[in-house]
Amino acid sequence: MPPSAVDHAFNLALQHHQAGRLQHAEPLYRQILSQDPTHANTLNMLGVLSAQTGRLEAAADLLCEAIALQPLDPLSYNNLGSVLKTMGQLEGAADAYRRAIELNPNYSEAHGNLGGVLRDQGQPDAAIAACRKALALKPDSPAALINLANGLTDQGHFDEAIAAFRRAVVLQPNNPEAYSNLGSVLQKKGLLDEAIASCRQAISLWPNLPEAHNNLGLALKESGRLAEAIAACRQAIALRPAFAEAHGNLGIALKEAGQLDEAIVSFRQAIALKPAFREACGNLGNALKDQGRLEEATAAYRHAIALHPDFTDAHSNLLLNLNYHPAYDARAIADELARWNRQHAEPLHRFIQPHLNDPDPNRRLRIGYVSADFHTHASALFLMPLLQHHDAQQVEVFCYAEVLGPDAITGRFQQLVPQWRSTVGLSDAQVAQQIRADRIDILVDLKLHTAHNRLLVFAHKPAPVQATWLGYPGSTGLTTIDYRLSDPHLDPPGLDESVYSERTLRLPDTFWCYDPLDGRDLPVSPLPALANGFITFGCLNNFSKVNDAVLRLWSSILQAVPSSRLLLLAPEGSHRAQALQLLQEGAGGRVAPQRIEFVTLRPRRQYLELYHRIDLALDTFPCNGHTTSFDSFWMGVPVLTLPGPTAMGRAGLSQLINLNLPELIAQSPAHYARIAAALADDLPRLAELRAALRGRMQQSPLMDAPRFARNIEAAYRQMWQKHGLTRNPADPVLVA
Repeated sequence: MPPSAVDHAFNLALQHHQAGRLQHAEPLYRQILSQDPTHANTLNMLGVLSAQTGRLEAAADLLCEAIALQPLDPLSYNNLGSVLKTMGQLEGAADAYRRAIELNPNYSEAHGNLGGVLRDQGQPDAAIAACRKALALKPDSPAALINLANGLTDQGHFDEAIAAFRRAVVLQPNNPEAYSNLGSVLQKKGLLDEAIASCRQAISLWPNLPEAHNNLGLALKESGRLAEAIAACRQAIALRPAFAEAHGNLGIALKEAGQLDEAIVSFRQAIALKPAFREACGNLGNALKDQGRLEEATAAYRHAIALHPDFTDAHSNLLLNLNYHPAYDARAIADELARWNRQHAEPLHRFIQPHLNDPDPNRRLRIGYVSADFHTHASALFLMPLLQHHDAQQVEVFCYAEVLGPDAITGRFQQLVPQWRSTVGLSDAQVAQQIRADRIDILVDLKLHTAHNRLLVFAHKPAPVQATWLGYPGSTGLTTIDYRLSDPHLDPPGLDESVYSERTLRLPDTFWCYDPLDGRDLPVSPLPALANGFITFGCLNNFSKVNDAVLRLWSSILQAVPSSRLLLLAPEGSHRAQALQLLQEGAGGRVAPQRIEFVTLRPRRQYLELYHRIDLALDTFPCNGHTTSFDSFWMGVPVLTLPGPTAMGRAGLSQLINLNLPELIAQSPAHYARIAAALADDLPRLAELRAALRGRMQQSPLMDAPRFARNIEAAYRQMWQKHGLTRNPADPVLVA
C-alpha cells in the first residue's frame, strides 16, 4: 500500500472501531499490518480490539510490539496497563501506567487507571491520591470518578463515594457499572430503596452484568425481601457460575430465610471458588451455629480468623458461640476474650485522648447507648421501658444507632430520644469523634459480641466512663470498658470475677425489665393439657442452645411421661432429623417421632401464640433462655430451668427468684427431670401457675420499669462519682 492508502485504511478501520463495528475494523487493521508490520498505531489499536474481544495474551503481544516501535508513546503503555490489569498481572499493569505518566505527567486517564490498580493491590490511600490527581487534571473524567468512588468505599467514606458515583453517572448516564457500584455503596449507607433503584438501572442498561444482580440481591436482603434477594443472587450466578461473592450472598439470603442446609451449600461453594473468602468462612460458621453444630461452627470461625487475623466479626461470632458450647467454661471464654482485645482493640488505644467532661458528681449526666437493635428486635422489649422511664432531670440520653432498616419500633425509639445519631456508614473513629463532640459522660454498649456490634468504638475510649449491659450477661473483654451491669443472682457475690475484664456492678433486683410491647393484648389461654388430654413440653429458645445433653435429658422426660409431646422451634434442615434421632436414642427408641413437633421462626405475634400450645417450657443449659423465658412467663407458661456455670447459664435462676418461683430451679439434671414429671402429673398446679403467672410477673421487679430505671440511674451515678474520685485533678475540664 502507498502511504496515502495506509492512512485511508487506518482511518476507516478506526471509524469502524469507534462505532463498535469490530468485525469490520479488524480485517482492515490486519490488511495494513500485512503490508507494513511496523505500523505502530495499527498494532496499538489491534491490541485494544483484541482485548475487547477477550484475546488478552494476543493483545498484550501487539501492544508490546507497538511500544518497541514507539517507546515514547504513553497511549500504548496505558493500553498495555489495562490489558495486564484484566489478566490479573497487577504489578506489570502498575509499571505500565507509571511509565505512561512519566512520558506524560498530565495524562489523566493513566493516573485514574493507576488508582484502580493500586486499589486492587491493597493500597487504598495511594489509589485515592492517584484518582484525585486524575480529577485535578480532568475534573469530568467518569473513569477516574468511579475509581475514586471505589477507593472511598473501601475506606468507609461512603458519603464522598456516593457523591463521586452520582457525578459519574451524570457524566456517563449509560454506564451500568457505575450504577451497580453506586447501588452497592448506597446499600452500605442504609439507603436501601435508592440502592435497589440504582442496581435496577444498571440491569436495565446491561441485563447480563453479574455484579449488578449481586448488588441488587444484597440490597433486597437488607430490605427483608428475601425471595427476591435469593432470585437476584441466583441470576448473578447463572451469568457467572464462578462468582464466589454471589454464592456467598446467596448463602446469606438463604440463611435469613431459614434455609440453612441450602445456605451451607452456598457458603461451601463460595469457599471452594475462593479459599481465602473470609466472609464466606465466617458466615458458614453462623449457619452451622444456627443448626446447633457448635463444634463445626467453632472450626469455621477459627479458620476464618486464621486466614485473616483482623477479621473482627468472625472473632466476635466465635466468642458468642463459645458461650453456647458446653465444652467451654468461663475461664476458657475469658482467655478468648483477652485474645480478641489484644488483637483488635489494643492497637486503637493510641488514639485515646484526655476527656474534658465536667467532673461534678451531682450534675445531670449525658448517657450514650450504642446498639444496632433500635428496631423490631428482642432487645427492644427491655430497652424501651428503660428509655420511657429515664428521669430527664438526672440523665440526658443519646442513642448511637447502627440500624440499616428502620421500622415502626425505630420510630418509637426516636420519639423517646431526641438526641438520635445514626452510625450507619461511619467508621469506628468517626463514631468515636461524634461521641466526644456530644460530650458523653457514660457510654453504654448494648451488644457485647452479638451481630453488628460497635465494640471498636469503645476501644477509642470516647467517653470517660464506659459500661456494657443488655446484649447478654457476659463480658466484652475490652479493658477500655469499665463496668458490666449484672444482678445478685446472675453473679452471686463471692464467685470468681477475674473472668470479666470489667468491674461488675450489680443492680439490686434484676438485670432485665420487660415489656411485651405489641404482645400486650394477647390473652393467656387455658392450660392446653386440659383439652388435649396430654402434656405438651416446649422450648422456643434459639436452637443454638439445644445441645446433645439437653436433648438426652428431654428424652428421659418424654420417656417418664409417656403420653407427653415436645414442641421445638428450629429452622428447617437436616439438624431436625439429628435432634429427633438423639431424642429417640436417649429413650431407647421409646419416643415415637409423632410426639415431637418442630416449628419455624415466625413474626412475633404468631410466635407468642405458640405458647397457647405449651403447658411447661423446658429451659436449655448451660446457656439458658433469656427473652424467650420472659415471653413464656408473659403468656402464662412456667419455665423449668437448670443453672449453668456462667452468668448466661444463671438467667433462669435470676428470673425465677424475681418471680418467687424457686421450686422451678433444678439442682441437677436428675432433679430437672423429676420436677418436669411431677408437674406433668399435677394439672391443677400447672393450671394455677398459668392463671397467676402474668399477674405475678406484672407485680415483680421484672416489669417494674420506674424502679428499674431508678436502679440503672443509681448505678450510673455510682460510676460517675467513682470516676470523679479517680481522675487526675490536673486534667483539663471543659465547662458548659
